[in-house]
Amino acid sequence: MTGNTFAQDHLPFETLVDRWQSLSASGPVRYDERQGAWQVTDHRTVSAILADPGTYSSDFSSIAPAQEDFAAFRQGNFVGMDPPEHRKLRALVSQAFTPRVVSSLEPRIEAICARLLDDVADRDRFDLVDSLAYPLPIIVIAELLGVPADDYGLFQEWASILFSGDALGEAPSMDDLERALAVIAPTVREMNGYFLDHIRRRRASPGEDLTSRLLAAEVDGVRLADQEMVGFVALLLVAGHITTTALLGNAVVTFDRLPATLQRLREDVSRLPRAVEEVLRWLPPFAELGRRTTRPVLLGDRELPAETLVVAHLGAANRDPAHFEAPHVFDPDRHPNPHLTFGHGIHFCFGAPLARMEARIALRMLLERFSDLAVPAYSDVTFQNPSVIVGVRHLPVEVTRH
Repeated sequence: MTGNTFAQDHLPFETLVDRWQSLSASGPVRYDERQGAWQVTDHRTVSAILADPGTYSSDFSSIAPAQEDFAAFRQGNFVGMDPPEHRKLRALVSQAFTPRVVSSLEPRIEAICARLLDDVADRDRFDLVDSLAYPLPIIVIAELLGVPADDYGLFQEWASILFSGDALGEAPSMDDLERALAVIAPTVREMNGYFLDHIRRRRASPGEDLTSRLLAAEVDGVRLADQEMVGFVALLLVAGHITTTALLGNAVVTFDRLPATLQRLREDVSRLPRAVEEVLRWLPPFAELGRRTTRPVLLGDRELPAETLVVAHLGAANRDPAHFEAPHVFDPDRHPNPHLTFGHGIHFCFGAPLARMEARIALRMLLERFSDLAVPAYSDVTFQNPSVIVGVRHLPVEVTRH
């Protein structure tokens, strides 16, 4: 196994990595007073929780805000649903968002990457997030859905508000969450109106886009209602792109901190797929997944009552030595790599193949275009609030062309 350890001058990412490794070593189940939740940190138990929606529910509607704007989005957001409602929506989406649809996007992703990199062709320094990591996945998904790609600046603004976490600390309380939801409510309302108008236009005049295919899909004679479509389209466009954005930024930061890894990838870009998987294991964009117990359970040696909040900690589970050799080492050639970053069970991220493809293509084109790509000053890098998403908001890089 080949691997790397990070420099000693810690960045926020490296502090997170240390914390997750400590969590993994502290035992499989622990109570976090700041969160008011039980954290589960070992791979086996986290996998079992994610695979058992009957016991560990993803539906928090009973404690979610009662505002109409949020209620509208929940109707089509199957990430927060349990069976049987989840099965219906997932089956409908699977009819339209097929592996063939995803694989057919490769030439278009390459063309968009090329155009975005052409836009910075005369600069030796640019913000990787603003120039590539944000616009690439938003444009791809916007075109897929048939919404105007020219509006991607608006979508980027929405995502920035929804995922900024500016009103939250690193271990937010329920009061913090309520304040944060109040801040984003106007944005949710604006999104609701935008997507509802788009869906109604497509229902009146269908095209070849994913929105039109979703409107036509049916399971057991049932189709998606307009408001259910709003929740799904918003989820795919705004939440769906953010994983790719975070993955690209996280990969560039990681490779910059590990120059030997970057050099090996330059010498052989066929190693990128495994390196991308290791970035996903190392820095999962969403490091924690909340679940609600539906009945009394025995978790480890703890007896938990119904309606207990449980946090499946992916960051720690991805460092479980029972499942990963030398989990504290970043190994770009790690195989197998059974990380849980995209989830497990019925809620496994259906957009994972697209995110992986976008990351592989973008990183390959960066390596091909630039003989050197470096982060000149980490004091200029802006990091996201890790309680919301593990990623960077701004990542200035300096480049040298071949």
